[in-house]
Amino acid sequence: MKKLGFIFILFSLCVYGQDNSIDVLQQKLNSEKKAAKKMELINEMVAIAFNKNIAEALKYAKQGVKLSEESNDINWQPKFYEMQGRMHANLLELDSASLFFNKAIKGYETVKNDRGKATTLFKLSWVDKKKGDLEQALQKDLSALKIMETLKDNEGICDALTRVSEDLTRQNRLTEALEYAEKAIAIAEKHNLTSEKFYVNFNAANVAMAKSNYTQSLEYYNKALAICKKQNMGLATEADVTNGLGNALKRLGKYPEALESYKRCLELATAANYPNAISTVTANLGEVNMLMGNSKDALVYQLETVKLQESNNDVSNLIENYNHVSTIYNKLGNYELALNYKQKAYSLRDSIASIESDAKMSELLTQYETQKKEETIAFQSDKISQQTLIQTLSFGLLALLLGLLIFGFISYRNRSRANKLLASKNNEIELLLKEVHHRVKNNLEIVSSLLALQSAQIKEPNAKEAMAESQNRVNSIGIVHQKLYRSANLGAIEMKDYVLNLSETILDSFGAENKVRLNLAMNNLDLDIDTAVPLGLIINELLTNTVKYAFPDNNTGTITIKLEKQTNNMLHLEVADNGIGKLGITHGTGFGSQLIALLTRQLNGTMKEDYSNGTSVVFNFQLS
Repeated sequence: MKKLGFIFILFSLCVYGQDNSIDVLQQKLNSEKKAAKKMELINEMVAIAFNKNIAEALKYAKQGVKLSEESNDINWQPKFYEMQGRMHANLLELDSASLFFNKAIKGYETVKNDRGKATTLFKLSWVDKKKGDLEQALQKDLSALKIMETLKDNEGICDALTRVSEDLTRQNRLTEALEYAEKAIAIAEKHNLTSEKFYVNFNAANVAMAKSNYTQSLEYYNKALAICKKQNMGLATEADVTNGLGNALKRLGKYPEALESYKRCLELATAANYPNAISTVTANLGEVNMLMGNSKDALVYQLETVKLQESNNDVSNLIENYNHVSTIYNKLGNYELALNYKQKAYSLRDSIASIESDAKMSELLTQYETQKKEETIAFQSDKISQQTLIQTLSFGLLALLLGLLIFGFISYRNRSRANKLLASKNNEIELLLKEVHHRVKNNLEIVSSLLALQSAQIKEPNAKEAMAESQNRVNSIGIVHQKLYRSANLGAIEMKDYVLNLSETILDSFGAENKVRLNLAMNNLDLDIDTAVPLGLIINELLTNTVKYAFPDNNTGTITIKLEKQTNNMLHLEVADNGIGKLGITHGTGFGSQLIALLTRQLNGTMKEDYSNGTSVVFNFQLS
């Protein structure tokens, strides 16, 4: 059985009234002057677009991020970071999703929005589950549950209980999973939580499926589907439930009905541009065709499923589908390929299996259940002990404090004068540096605008293209100074965030957001400005050439950027694409190649190119 992992709980947005269409809201946005009102409109546009096209919703979420950063609105920033991460997650762009979810958590902590932090922890937990890290996922869900209990937020508690139930279901701890599911249902019914009733019923259906109670599961799925349609929860959510219906029907042996449910799910997922559901239901279509004896149709669906899951690194489901492909090839008499896929399944299973992980997750849950009781007892004991201790020490401390206060006042007065003078100087230097970076950034924006204006007057295509490339080079430097004047650390650039912003700017400039998928295989890394600027220019040149030449005839593809600091004080950069090969890097005027070579020498580095599978360019730089 293949099911969707509660993506609708993580990524559903409230649905606004239909009086405001995207076009109407866009008109209001164009005429609105106040930044706060603009962000409200963008928030509504994201909500409406999510129920129709997730890629379009991502576009509006990016607008919100940009506007909230430009207006320095610390309340809206984490909300839009969370929105953009949500859309990346739905598109299975997991690295980008994690990056924005972590930024959202920091933003919520800054404004002391505990509920926002908890909801973002839910989403990070889902990303961990997609990556196969169930231990980290459970930790985040339990942390979020504790926050919701502290806030006495019944909806949040209900949501968290449902997620922990799903975590336990994944571990096949079905009795405990059912207990948490029933707790969630009880809270939803007791407090009449209309929106949560859908989620708790869907989760109960999944637990019943895992317990092999398919008739009960079918009843829960039908109830959840009715609520979904009544509340107009959107195409993506309806796709999730329809997939669940198909699973229950399949296990009841009602294969033709299951096949129709899966086909309906595929229609909904395609209409919503929902890659996770497309991958999931494609696998189920393969399985149900296999059960019906349609081996050739089943093979088409299963090979497509494996292709999607391999490209998205969906290790949590690949083992099952490698086995399905092996079974189909065996039935078709192709024993060599059957053995090949069976070996793939075994190899992947061995690479992610961990007995210790199950033990740790059990320990986490036990710790959580006992912690609440222990905290209550400890609180009462501490309170009594503290009262006795305070009475005993108060008189002695009072005398000691009087003496210390006199001595401290004299010392403080002397230190205060020196510290004020030093702090004043430091603040002046910091403000001056921020102002320098701000002015450099503004000047570069002016240069970029001038290039854009000049480009608009040029008719000759090659010259126009050269102007656009120059504009991107200026922008790559400008982003560095923008990051510096907004950062608390004026001496270093966080490269993952910088590379993401730079890459998205380049894709936007070529209108290639829907054509090229970006994969950032890198952790957070701080580099000084003298290293960051040349690296940014190198990445800019490689991305520009790849977008222009590696995917002709409107072909789609993936660009992977890897940057890491190695133990021998070497900086390793790799930019790769799965395009047509050598033309992806070397085609063009040659200026970009010369610039890359010059910058590589400047950073005391080496470059190696490989065209065996698309194009891969690898750099190694010796850090000083």
